[in-house]
Amino acid sequence: MTALVRLAAGDFRDRVRRPVYAVTLLAAVALGYLAVPAADSHWVILDVGGNRGVYNSAWVGTATALAGALWLTVGGFWVVRGGIARDAAGRVGEILAATPLRAGGYLAAKFLANLLVLGSMLGVLAGTALVLQLVRGEDRSVDPLALFGPFVLIALPLIALTAAAAVLFETVPPLRAGFGNVVWFVLSLVLAIGGQSAGAPLGGIGVQQLTQSLTDALDRQQLAVGDGEFSLGLTQVPQPLHTFVWDGAHFTGGFLATRPVIVLCAAVLAVLPALWFGRFDPARNPGRTASAPVADEPVAHEPVADEPVADEPMAAPAPFGALPTAAPVRSGAFGRLLAGQARILVQGVPWTWWAVTGALGAAALAVPLPLATGLLLPVLWLWPVLIWSRLGTQQVEHGLEELLAAHPAPRLRLLAEWASGVALAAVAGLGPLLRMLVAGDSTGAAHWLAGALFVPALALGLGTLARSHRPFQALYLPLWYLLINHVAPIDFMGAVRDAGHPAGPNPLLVAALAAALLGAAFLTGAARRDVKR
Repeated sequence: MTALVRLAAGDFRDRVRRPVYAVTLLAAVALGYLAVPAADSHWVILDVGGNRGVYNSAWVGTATALAGALWLTVGGFWVVRGGIARDAAGRVGEILAATPLRAGGYLAAKFLANLLVLGSMLGVLAGTALVLQLVRGEDRSVDPLALFGPFVLIALPLIALTAAAAVLFETVPPLRAGFGNVVWFVLSLVLAIGGQSAGAPLGGIGVQQLTQSLTDALDRQQLAVGDGEFSLGLTQVPQPLHTFVWDGAHFTGGFLATRPVIVLCAAVLAVLPALWFGRFDPARNPGRTASAPVADEPVAHEPVADEPVADEPMAAPAPFGALPTAAPVRSGAFGRLLAGQARILVQGVPWTWWAVTGALGAAALAVPLPLATGLLLPVLWLWPVLIWSRLGTQQVEHGLEELLAAHPAPRLRLLAEWASGVALAAVAGLGPLLRMLVAGDSTGAAHWLAGALFVPALALGLGTLARSHRPFQALYLPLWYLLINHVAPIDFMGAVRDAGHPAGPNPLLVAALAAALLGAAFLTGAARRDVKR
């Protein structure tokens, strides 16, 4: 037991020092702020038929816990996964294979470390809830049980399942790489949405209990419930919500009993892979050494290289032998650089990926314009997410930073890398673009161009800054989900404008943001080169 706790504590300390932890933590705090918006705000996360509770401990704690639980279930997964791969790549596996620690104990330690990481974020979010209640000032009387209870009853079971899933996914070969990230994003949405239904197993996430309590409070105060009754998620309302007094839900004993059961089920799920996980023991992994990294994981060439897992949508790319970096910069060098970077970016992508892209693009030419721009374009620009996430990260994951540092025009190379991502966006979104041009939709074409510039810039900027593909995946997938749910302010591709909703940001603003992200990538690269000199 002592060895298990020490292993979990060491893993926890390693995780919280990584940039991705800070980014996800800041995002959680920002989401907590959105959960308790200003009284005159038109953006809400929790809406009870056009009403909201007065900002007392019960309402603030519940709203923040719900919002935080949903975010940490999605974004927290990217933070905690990768621990097993790091042990393998960092040769910790050799040491563990020689100890009496069994596979079940090792997996339990990883689960505990994941739970500690996500729990620390939940603790910060609970502190944010306390600050928000005092800052908003509608009711400064703090009830610790009402304020912090929802974090234990609602959020903790969800993050326990997330911590267990991160361990499980690392031990199942098809789910170790980027495909597993996308699978978890879909599963987390199913968990969040399905957990709100009346028939959810083990009481779900408690929304039904909350809804009944909120409805009873409205009835007692003789307040009308508008259309929709209960809405959980970032939505825009035409006018600020009306307020009512709510002192918190009174959960039944049966519901309370299900909370530790969910955590226990999560722990069992985490140690289940002990049935097939070899714990880096060569005797249980024929043909591999104890220190060999998990399949589909590249070797970490730097002790502190962030997130060594290569999230590749298909087979991992071959070495960068074709990279045109050795020759001096001459006329036409950018064209050769772009061609080389494009080959590297799509290396390993099978013909079936291109076939699906072509089929969706052809369909966009045959359907009505609103369907082409509002559905098929978002789908086509979700399809390459794992390929885009390679931008700015492959040289780290394949140990080629020192080699690429000798390139005579590093900014030109970085520009070519971004341009290869733009080219991929253009190829994937060609069908909807042609449909817009045929229909004379010049505004839509402008939005399309801005989006094609923005997405690769976001991937390259985050990849260069964080030295990991995961921040882009963790941010882009929720952005995409909000976009298809018609949240106009983040509509970077013009998909919402034809759905009867307010227009999104101006294409020039999106292009300017893309330029800023590209500039950040340039500055980050230059700063790293200066440090190494």
